[in-house]
Amino acid sequence: MTKSRFSGSMLLSAITIPLICVLIGCQGLTKTATTATTTGNSLQTSVNHIIFIAQENRSFDHYFGAMRQYWANYGYPDQVFDGLPQFPTNAASGTPPANPGCDPAFAFPGSDCTMDSQSPPVQSYHLSTQCVENPSPSWNESHVDFNLSNPSSGTATLDGFVFTAAHDARNIQPPFHDVTGQRAMGYYDGGDLNYYYFMASNFATSDRWFSPVMSRTTPNRMYLMAATSQGHAYPLGPTSTLVTAPVIFQELQQAGISWKIYVHPGPDGCTTAQCLFQLSYIQNFTYGQTVLSQFPQNIVPDTQFISDAKSGTLPQVSLIEPASPVGLDEHPSDLDANPPCCSVQAGANYVSTLVGALMNGPSWKDSIFILTFDEFGGFYDHVSPQPAVSPDGIPPSDLQPGDVCTTASGPTCDFVYTGYRVPLIVISPFTKKNYVSHTTADLTAILKLIETRFNVPALTKRDAAQMDMSEFFDFVNPPWATPPSPPAQNVSGPCYLDHLP
Repeated sequence: MTKSRFSGSMLLSAITIPLICVLIGCQGLTKTATTATTTGNSLQTSVNHIIFIAQENRSFDHYFGAMRQYWANYGYPDQVFDGLPQFPTNAASGTPPANPGCDPAFAFPGSDCTMDSQSPPVQSYHLSTQCVENPSPSWNESHVDFNLSNPSSGTATLDGFVFTAAHDARNIQPPFHDVTGQRAMGYYDGGDLNYYYFMASNFATSDRWFSPVMSRTTPNRMYLMAATSQGHAYPLGPTSTLVTAPVIFQELQQAGISWKIYVHPGPDGCTTAQCLFQLSYIQNFTYGQTVLSQFPQNIVPDTQFISDAKSGTLPQVSLIEPASPVGLDEHPSDLDANPPCCSVQAGANYVSTLVGALMNGPSWKDSIFILTFDEFGGFYDHVSPQPAVSPDGIPPSDLQPGDVCTTASGPTCDFVYTGYRVPLIVISPFTKKNYVSHTTADLTAILKLIETRFNVPALTKRDAAQMDMSEFFDFVNPPWATPPSPPAQNVSGPCYLDHLP
């Protein structure tokens, strides 16, 4: 990818250490839902278009942890929702979770973050700035976040988030501002992400939706396309061979199912297939070369998605790549050329234009739009990664000397655990109102949904083991034949990096 996304991994190589009548009165439910005219009452007979997009690097607690407060503020019925414990519930509110902080006696510069009896706890807190420096989600950091003192173990203590954020901030050159790692415990709420909170509350979300891998963006996006990374815990290097695993688009092409990959052009504005290919994660796969040589018409600018949605010419399956080159992917700021970057509000506003084009177009009646995030970005979440099925039996093959799991092994050292929880919103005329799934799943459940709808086989054992997402929908009495009227996303929040909150 042309946009730098700092790993931070090399910095940690030496670490040892309730009712529907009530719903109608909720905010935004101002249009009366009517019964849709559809061709049937199942996934296979009602849905003709599946669209999915994964934005960048945000955990579930970090984005949706304050959801219950939003429900209380706007009259939504309370229900089971495993968000941050300090927000109102049917019973009582709990104490904000915390991670051990750095001992202030070991100040920067001069010292690394030191955890000892003098380390003050850093509690979960509300972020004011809509931009924040990057806490790394890479292999080492993800495992240290899981267990600070024993990163390769299967025991989740979830106490290393502040340490990894502080350690990386001190060691990157030039150093970040937040050398105490407090940014990792920050969260946003329904005032900051008003569009997302509205859509998640009116449509559906999940509090058990995970990224596929305890590592950074690229391997998780490999899973999003192929349900495996074929052993990669890191992005491909200059001498790496391309991933030979089949991707979902390959199966769709062979089955005669139409598809497109929509990509935001880079700053140079180039919209040729070759230029867009270089900005798409399909480039990591051998089938990517086939796409470029045989199906270049299937990799197009994201503006074409707006046109296709408005004109009713969407393909059966659409992937929208994150608009990373122009800072609309919601990724935290790392080595971006023009910091501060990247406002979560700007990114959410961009997504709202994509969803809006679908909701107001002729294809709304038979579509599903899935918004999620590729991985947690190093931000705190109080639910640990979950055991998962190895896709193909291939263990990590590109760990570097000194990485976690190279000197000691353990349950999280193979691709048999998910990554951390990430946000999910399932948007469709068929989506149940104000629905929260509690079924453990990862991003490859999107592939299972596509496979189930279009009758193509599973790519690996990982997607084969996923739910098909049918629990999110009512195909007999579509709840949202007439969609709600969402608010415009707030874009006035401050954007700074040099202090917190």
